[in-house]
Amino acid sequence: MPRQAATTPKPRPATAPLTRSESLRLQIADEIVSGALEPGTPLDEQELAARFGVSRTPVREAIRQLSASGLVSVRPHRGAVVALPTPSQLNNMFEAMGELEGLCAGLAARNMTVPERRGLEALHEDLRLLVHQGDPTSYHEKNEAFHAAIYAGSHNGYLAELTLMTRARVAPFRRAQFRATGRLGGSYQEHDLIVQAILRGDQTGAVEAMRAHIGIVRDAFRSYAGVR
Repeated sequence: MPRQAATTPKPRPATAPLTRSESLRLQIADEIVSGALEPGTPLDEQELAARFGVSRTPVREAIRQLSASGLVSVRPHRGAVVALPTPSQLNNMFEAMGELEGLCAGLAARNMTVPERRGLEALHEDLRLLVHQGDPTSYHEKNEAFHAAIYAGSHNGYLAELTLMTRARVAPFRRAQFRATGRLGGSYQEHDLIVQAILRGDQTGAVEAMRAHIGIVRDAFRSYAGVR
């Protein structure tokens, strides 16, 4: 018998506290994409553990997660070093992300149930309030829940799984772009176009709005990080 498609993965709730490894991953990723840790810088587990006041276990897991994003290169028997993706690699990652998220948004416009649509509207409203508060950290966390709701609303577990895997690779770059001036408000307006298309069942409009949103996210990160 053919293998059944994987069920839709359940992302960590936005309100759940970060694990130590997740918190470390975010902190180290911020330092890499901001340039505080330059490409080629060795990442010594013992030094990082002492610096952040944790054991080496969460440090090791954080480095493993960062390697999946292309931010860290783990060399057998030689340790880990900072390794940012090239502009071409980064563009390819965002291009794939835009296509996958566009597919999710289009299917969500067609398949989302009424309760799921109401949940998406509630997340959208939460993001609006965070824009007014000017809180990029909380906005990023709620933004992940917003996009995850669209993946789940596609009602295609295999597509949702692929999209979540790709999102994990580009997550540090998506998070960094929220520090750009005016980016929170811009992100919310882009989301609004996606939400309205989904609510009216406009599959083509939802695909186009999501693709455009991911393209703007890519350009915002490039501008923030000085990547050409």
